[in-house]
Amino acid sequence: MLLTDKKIKELNEMAAQLRCDVINMLLEAKSGHSAGPLGMADVFTALYFSGVLNVDPKNPNWEDRDRVILSNGHICPIHYAALARAGFFPVEELKTLRKFGSRLQGHPHVGTAPGVDNSSGPLAQGASVAVGLAYAAKMDHKKWQVYCIAGDGEQQEGQTWEAAMFAGKHKLDNLTFLMDRNNIQIDGFTEDVMPLEPLKEKYESFGWRVLEVDGHNIPAIIDAIEHAKAIYEKPVMIICHTIPGKGVDFMEWKPEWHGKAPNQEEAMNALKELRTLQGKIQSEAE
Repeated sequence: MLLTDKKIKELNEMAAQLRCDVINMLLEAKSGHSAGPLGMADVFTALYFSGVLNVDPKNPNWEDRDRVILSNGHICPIHYAALARAGFFPVEELKTLRKFGSRLQGHPHVGTAPGVDNSSGPLAQGASVAVGLAYAAKMDHKKWQVYCIAGDGEQQEGQTWEAAMFAGKHKLDNLTFLMDRNNIQIDGFTEDVMPLEPLKEKYESFGWRVLEVDGHNIPAIIDAIEHAKAIYEKPVMIICHTIPGKGVDFMEWKPEWHGKAPNQEEAMNALKELRTLQGKIQSEAE
């Protein structure tokens, strides 16, 4: 996909806006996860604001839409922010995150917020949901794609590899995973808790095509997604190398921010840093 300098600027500005939304949501909720949502803002921007995803915010249940499965459901604030900014529901509703009666709970629940295609629960559950949807689409001769967002920590779950084996065996080339390879999980760094490498070779041995990208380079992410669409008879894993807490200096690479929300002072400092980044993006593009 050919992106103009103007479009790249708009996408980077959107990613910065989504990060601000995440901080404001977590501050209002007084609970939730910070590092993962901030780290995946560029991936969600690439999906929802570049045109690679075939969805219609005005008709969220459109039968032929692409499906987006959030396996690591705890990072749902960034998904909700992207959906709201894309027009699936009002931006003001983001303030209801995790509140009683809200459509935006701490894990997504299908049938509530428009644009949510799965209910998440135990890590790796989404992998099986995504594989099942892709297999069903093949059986019904449908053309829509399935995109599954997954964390790297959940690669430690056996269910992940059962799903990977099934997808490889059935050559599900309508299935693309985007892995948040941020190297942290709730108990620390992944390679200390339970080493995952070599991830690329593992997925290749299951019959997948594996692409690796800088998870903060939006044009590169878009190119990888477009590349995935052209791959025949293999599911695709895009390993997105990200920085947990991206954009907020005191959160970056800190495992303790995996499952922690900022307090008032921390949120104000985070927003100040993110708004400075927004201003820098705008000035560089002028």
